[in-house]
Amino acid sequence: MADRFDCDNCKESLYGRKYIQSDDSPYCIPCYDSRFSNTCDECKELIGHDARELFYEDRHYHEHCFRCFRCDRSLADEPFTSQDDALLCNDCYCNEFSSKCVACDKIVMPGTRKLEYAGSTWHEGCFICHSCEEPIGSKSFIPDKDEHYCVACYEDKFAPRCTRCKKTLAKGGVTYRDEPFHKECFVCASCKTQLAGQHFTSRDDSPYCLKCFGSLYAKKCEACSKPITGFGGGKYISFEDRQWHQPCFTCSQCSVTLVGAGFFPDGERILCRDCHNNL
Repeated sequence: MADRFDCDNCKESLYGRKYIQSDDSPYCIPCYDSRFSNTCDECKELIGHDARELFYEDRHYHEHCFRCFRCDRSLADEPFTSQDDALLCNDCYCNEFSSKCVACDKIVMPGTRKLEYAGSTWHEGCFICHSCEEPIGSKSFIPDKDEHYCVACYEDKFAPRCTRCKKTLAKGGVTYRDEPFHKECFVCASCKTQLAGQHFTSRDDSPYCLKCFGSLYAKKCEACSKPITGFGGGKYISFEDRQWHQPCFTCSQCSVTLVGAGFFPDGERILCRDCHNNL
C-alpha cells in the first residue's frame, strides 16, 4: 500500500495536485495561501502565492493595489512619496506640495538645487542678477524692491562714487559738503595728508589740515610771529590791525600779562600802566 502524501492542514491528498513545501511540511495551494499569505492593506484580500507582493512601512499590497492616492497610477515601479499616510506619485506630490519657481513658474522638484528668499522660491539657475543676468547662486546679492543684483552690479549701478577718484564707495567713506569721499581720498588740499579722523578747516571749499591752513592763511602773532588759528580753543587778542596769542599779549617792557588789564600803545610797542607812567 502506497504511503499517504497529504496537506498538513486540510489532510487532503496532494497526489496529482500542486503544493508548496513550508517548514518541511507540504500544503495545498488554498491552505498555504490562507495560512501564510499576507492581507493587502488596500483591498483587504489575501495576496496569493503567485501574486507580486509589495511591502512598504509594515504594510503589504497587491501590485495593482499599490497606487497613487490622487491619480490612481500604479506605483510598483515608480518613485513615490508618503504624505499623511497617503501614497503619491512624484507628479501629484509636486503639483500639490512643491513650490513653484517665481521666475519660470515651473515646479521645483524635490532634491533639486533651489534658492529661497523672502517667502519665494527659485531654481538655482533662475535666480539671476537683474543687471548682468548671470546666476547668483550662493554668492552675496543685494535686493532692491522686487529686483536682485550681484554685488558688483549693484555697486556699479547704485553705490555713491568718490568725488575725487570717481570710483564706487562700497562702505564707509567721508562726507564733506554733501559729497562722498573714500577716506584715503579725503586729503589736505596743500600737503595731501589724509584728513579723516582729525581736525581740519576749509577755505574756498577746499579742506586743509590745521598746519597748512595756519601757514598759508592765518594771521601771525605780533609777538611770536606764529600763525593764529583759533582752533582747539586757543584764544587771541586783536587790537586795530594786530593780533596776539593770549599768552603772548604782554607788556613790551616788563613782560607782565596784559590780558584783562588796561594797556597803552606806544608805536609798535604795548605797555602796561606802570611802564607807561614811567616814560
